Formats: sequence, C-alpha cells, structure tokens
Amino acid sequence: MLASSVAQAVRPPAVAGMFYPARPFELRAEVVGLLQGAAATLPARPKALIVPHAGYAYSGATAAAAYASLAPWAASIERVVLLGPAHRVAVRGMALPGSACFATPLGTIPLDLAALHRLDELDAVRVSDLAHAGEHSLEVQLPFLQAVLPPFRLVPMLVGLAEASEVAEALECVWGGDETLIVVSSDLSHYLPEDAAQLADAVTVRALLHLDAALSPEQACGAAPLNGLLLAARRHGLHAHLVAQTTSGASGGRRDSVVGYAALA
Repeated sequence: MLASSVAQAVRPPAVAGMFYPARPFELRAEVVGLLQGAAATLPARPKALIVPHAGYAYSGATAAAAYASLAPWAASIERVVLLGPAHRVAVRGMALPGSACFATPLGTIPLDLAALHRLDELDAVRVSDLAHAGEHSLEVQLPFLQAVLPPFRLVPMLVGLAEASEVAEALECVWGGDETLIVVSSDLSHYLPEDAAQLADAVTVRALLHLDAALSPEQACGAAPLNGLLLAARRHGLHAHLVAQTTSGASGGRRDSVVGYAALA
C-alpha cells in the first residue's frame, strides 16, 4: 500500500557512473550531444515511445532519436508514465515506488502521487522500493526526459510477471490527454550473433508495428510492458512508427553476442 508518510522520500540514482556519466556537466553534455546528433521526425504527435535502456555508449543514440522527435510537442507534455521490466527483483504484476521524487545527477523529478494512489488500487499493482532501488530500465530514461521536456511529473512502474490486460488496465488509469506521454523501456534480442539478432529483431519490430501484443521475453526483455502498451494502443486506434534501430555490435560492441535496440513512436 502506498503510504502518505513517504511524501519526502527521494529515490537516488543507482547506475550513474555506470550506464551514464555521474557528473552533471558530463551527463548533460553527452545527452545534448546525442540529441543534437538525432535527425528523426514523426508524422504525428506521439502518445507513446518505445526506447532501449542499455548504457548510453551502446543504445544512447537510438534512444535519443525517439526523444529528439518530441521537439514539436515537448512544451505541452506535463506528465510521463514510464514503464520498464524489473531486472533485479522478482515482481508479480507491477511495482510502484514508495518515494515522492526520483533523482538523477541533473536534479529531482516529482512523482504524480495522485496517479500513484489510483494505480495502487488495482489488484495487479503493489509498492516495492526494493524493486526500484537498483533498477536501471527506468533510470536511464530520466536524463533524456529532463533534457527535452519542461518540468514534468513522473509515474514510474516496473513490470514483472503481468498479463497484457493488467498492464493495459494500469495504462488506462493514467492515460490522460496530450499532457501525458507514455514511455516503455525495453531492449530487443539478447546475446545472439549480429546476423541472427538482426533477423530476430526484424520479426519483433514487425510485431511492434502491427501492434501485436504477443511478444515473448526472448524477443524483448520488456515484453510484458510492451504487450500492455500494444494492447492499449490498439484499443485507442493508434499506429506505430519505427524511429531507429541498431545493435550493440553496430555501436562498437562485440559482434558475436549482441543486444538489439529499437526506438518506436
């Protein structure tokens, strides 16, 4: 249960200095550089983004392409609903934090406590600071959001063993209007040779573009939150657009065992 006594608690950064620079000046410079190097544009205002969550050296340019594409609409976005897979702690359903703010080296982001209280009433949602404490899938998105958006409120959810219908129900609870952006953090295939990863990821991206809410964890580590988003997107009559795609091998890593990355809107 979400307690009102945590109103001053701040979730500190856990992977600064590992997935991205820990020093504010260096972090801002890297994020701005990645954003300036992105040339993606979208045909329409996005309701949701799908972005990867590896270290910035590998997936930063792919994520930046999605975030840079928000530029025409960024000023009107007031709230971000951020979902990602729980890598470190087993979660049944979805886990909310018990804190009131998330911090990065670029500053603190207030959480939308009213939205968290609404989500906490759902059967598939629980509070787990332990799940959030060391998790990187949400954290690595925050500096990009801080760089491209005006001050905003955050609704962070980690998704574990959850049905697409459960995730979609949670999204409906906080869907909002144009002021709300949904971001799902997920990588694609893991540890395949480069050629095999490209083939596997092509199938996964095709499913994403067709809003096929039947992805497996082998296709994407964030399959559970992705399936929920795809189900909700289909219900809302949305369509998907591929912004960027690559692998860790193409980004300078070893090519015999790569991770796939894609950004979609």
